[in-house]
Amino acid sequence: MVFIIFFAVFYGLVSYSLPLLLMQSFNQSTAEAVRRSVALDPSTANYDTAVRNIATTELTRQLAWIPAALNFNVATDASATYIGGVLTVTINYPTSKLNQVLPFLVLPGIGSVPNLPATLTARSSLQF
Repeated sequence: MVFIIFFAVFYGLVSYSLPLLLMQSFNQSTAEAVRRSVALDPSTANYDTAVRNIATTELTRQLAWIPAALNFNVATDASATYIGGVLTVTINYPTSKLNQVLPFLVLPGIGSVPNLPATLTARSSLQF
């Protein structure tokens, strides 16, 4: 019993570090994508598209460090919308992709470790 508790604490510490790192990076990158989009001149032709493109480009730049094994793709896991003067940048990363790299264990009496939601989500928005 002592081994199970010790192992659960140790594995929990190790296995939660990657999802927490990803969430911090997702929050930082969405916020930075919104900040970078503010610099665009509102008189730019096709402003709506240009703002979304800048946000998506910044997300790609900010999250380039993520290893290919995690299967993160800005085109499918992130979105940038500009509706009614509000730019919203969202990342929805399915936990199933993380499970391909980091095995989730089911420990007796404790349950699944790490116990994560189905999707890791980060969102930033700004009204222009």
